[in-house]
Amino acid sequence: MDSNPDSGPSQLPTALPIKIQGLTKKYGSMYALDSVDLDIKSGEFLTLLGPSGSGKTTLLMAIAGFNRPDAGSIRFGDEEMILKAPHQRGVGMVFQSYALFPHMTVAENIAFPLKLRGVAAAESAERVDTALATVQLSGLGDRDIDQLSGGQRQRVALARAFVFRPRILLMDEPLSALDKKLREQMQIELKHLHEQLGVTTVYVTHDQREALTMSDRIAVINEGKLTQVDTPHVIYNRPANAFVADFIGESTMLPLTANESGGLQFDDHLIAHDHAGDAGSEWSLVIRPERLFVIGDEVIDPEKTVVFPGVIREFVFQGDTAFALASIGEQHNLSFRFGTDSSSSQDTLHPGDSISLGLHRSDVIIIPRDRKP
Repeated sequence: MDSNPDSGPSQLPTALPIKIQGLTKKYGSMYALDSVDLDIKSGEFLTLLGPSGSGKTTLLMAIAGFNRPDAGSIRFGDEEMILKAPHQRGVGMVFQSYALFPHMTVAENIAFPLKLRGVAAAESAERVDTALATVQLSGLGDRDIDQLSGGQRQRVALARAFVFRPRILLMDEPLSALDKKLREQMQIELKHLHEQLGVTTVYVTHDQREALTMSDRIAVINEGKLTQVDTPHVIYNRPANAFVADFIGESTMLPLTANESGGLQFDDHLIAHDHAGDAGSEWSLVIRPERLFVIGDEVIDPEKTVVFPGVIREFVFQGDTAFALASIGEQHNLSFRFGTDSSSSQDTLHPGDSISLGLHRSDVIIIPRDRKP
């Protein structure tokens, strides 16, 4: 039975925080999860983001109860869940494949969790109607699943996951089967749905843009370990290490060395005046391609802007943006990206041309070099 009964069809559940401590899962000698600690706030939308095989789905399935960790604790509020079966945890789950029943109608699919919990028929019908309206499928309750589009099936899976009012909602790459345009539309709809329901949500994806679009916070995971947990703004603008900087968005990393004065240099370019690095210590400058700009005849203040002279090697038109690659020095390249409106400088840039690229010092991102996450 549901561990969170309620008294009326309009009542919303109280969201629960999730506290994970020392969670470890091994397959042979390989750590799928390596002593993971994570606090998920009540009512927040947290995304587990990482490449294939990073451990993000293993962590989600441990929260859901579908796999048993070798060590550690998972608490929903004050209640330990590590030994509880999935049906005892009261969580809503949306799978990558949606896992809808093809022999049932839309309404029957959505009502299935209520039937399992013994909800009366009249209340079940009211909840199903409310859920259909919430996911913008009113009037489609009598349809068969095979009559629905991919986006509609995704909405049915969502409605089924929250119709019994779970306090925690788990989603495993639910948008991966949709085309790009519909996927982006559903990202916004999911974000609004979360705001409406207020339920604690843990979402798994390998899509960086999706995570940045939807999340209150992002937990970046790699090789079974959390490498950084923070807001999308901080994750993108202040990555903690080279893995996060390289995995989240586009970036170029240039080697920096601390000088005797504590400043950091790339070749003869002084990047940071007083970084407090020991003389000779090694760092990396992370440059986002959209933060670079082409310098024309304007006067540049070196205290506010780092200037990189170079030569254009590649130029690619990509519709809403253009992408270019410039060599700086003998061994390094900088990629930069800019809009393609009529006022941009794209028509004046050609391979082989000399160019000066500017980076505002406020956009400088410095991380330790070659430090493993």
